[in-house]
Amino acid sequence: MISRIDLRGDALPEGPALRALLPRADFDVAAALDKVRPICEDVHHRGDAALIEYAEKFDGVQLEQVRVPAAALAEALQGLDPDVRAALEESIRRARAVHRAQRRAPHTTQVVPGGSVTEKWVPVERVGLYAPGGRSVYPSSVIMNAVPAQEAGVASMALASPPQADCGAFSGLPHPTILAACALLGIDEVYAVGGAQAVAMFAYGTESCAPANMVTGPGNIWVAAAKRYFTGRIGIDTEAGPTEIAVLADDTADPVHVASDLISQAEHDPLAAAVLVTDSTELADAVAKELVPQVAATKHVEDRIAPALAGRQSAIVLVDGLEEGLRVVDAYGAEHLEIQTRDAAAVADRVKNAGAIFVGPWAPVSLGDYCAGSNHVLPTGGCACHSSGLSVQSFLRGIHIVDYSREALADVAHHVVTLADAEDLPAHGAAVKARFGWKVPGQ
Repeated sequence: MISRIDLRGDALPEGPALRALLPRADFDVAAALDKVRPICEDVHHRGDAALIEYAEKFDGVQLEQVRVPAAALAEALQGLDPDVRAALEESIRRARAVHRAQRRAPHTTQVVPGGSVTEKWVPVERVGLYAPGGRSVYPSSVIMNAVPAQEAGVASMALASPPQADCGAFSGLPHPTILAACALLGIDEVYAVGGAQAVAMFAYGTESCAPANMVTGPGNIWVAAAKRYFTGRIGIDTEAGPTEIAVLADDTADPVHVASDLISQAEHDPLAAAVLVTDSTELADAVAKELVPQVAATKHVEDRIAPALAGRQSAIVLVDGLEEGLRVVDAYGAEHLEIQTRDAAAVADRVKNAGAIFVGPWAPVSLGDYCAGSNHVLPTGGCACHSSGLSVQSFLRGIHIVDYSREALADVAHHVVTLADAEDLPAHGAAVKARFGWKVPGQ
């Protein structure tokens, strides 16, 4: 059901050589670019008409308009199961508590008397949020995208999610739970648009939707490819690939917990990665054995879980000890990393590369997906070695404000001129000289 990679005995290689030994899904965003490029440019030239055509082609839905009526949002919220509403409201409350604490205040550094640099933080003006709606529907992703943007002070935001073909009174609209989550969050600009065409709508704008400065939110390979296509025109959070869990565990871990956590991520997608890193062959054997009855007892086995666990992206990795295990998980750079070892908090503190770290037996990844207060939009594919998850900071821009008096500039002017000359940029130095009546070339 799940393969093994034995890294015991020999010294672990460094850097890329170690990463090459570890399991990873095939996810070729570059190859997908050729297919999304014409879609994106079609949206550019034909606007809403292209979006309506792609809804029929890809989603099996005939739309008259792409914007969701306000009445549908209110109706979805009114019809929401009370228990689901309570869970969403608690998720929102916890996410707000965590993300509100991430707000940044201006800071002024007095460099010299009369000379200061202030860094102020300005929110992105307009953001397009994407909530997937393919194999599963993710109202939690609405929360994880919207809350940090709202707490950052983004003034204008719109959300896109694919229209659903068979959804009762809501057929032709995004899933009603998505719409209800939008209503709870006060998002009233919602579009029934999915895939690469949704990213293009936000990047270029259409008759119905004004262009955005930034697009965030997880999606399939077509969404990731469209984000890459528009990088430079708009800001993006990350090119999200298939979800991942890595569990670093020793012989104190409960195999029932570990197996259930691996399965929890495998149920997302057949390309989802489930990786256990351990120095305990007893735990490895017990987890492999425990997977069988747990998988048999759950849902989505044939189309998601079984191929995900059996795929090249999933494995039990055997190492000699904790130190080697830490090297492996740092090389892997998991989206979600669970630490189920002795003194788990101390071990977690030593991890350098992970999207989010879950400490001990009572912090499963599922908690972070919904109600920990943390954000579940996280870097995948090893990008945790250089990128962070979505946060308030993602929606802020730092702007430096330079304020120098005549005296403060005079004190450093000779250094500016010297460096300008060293770089063969004499006009830079002349811009300083002109302020003090120094001789400027050509005068």
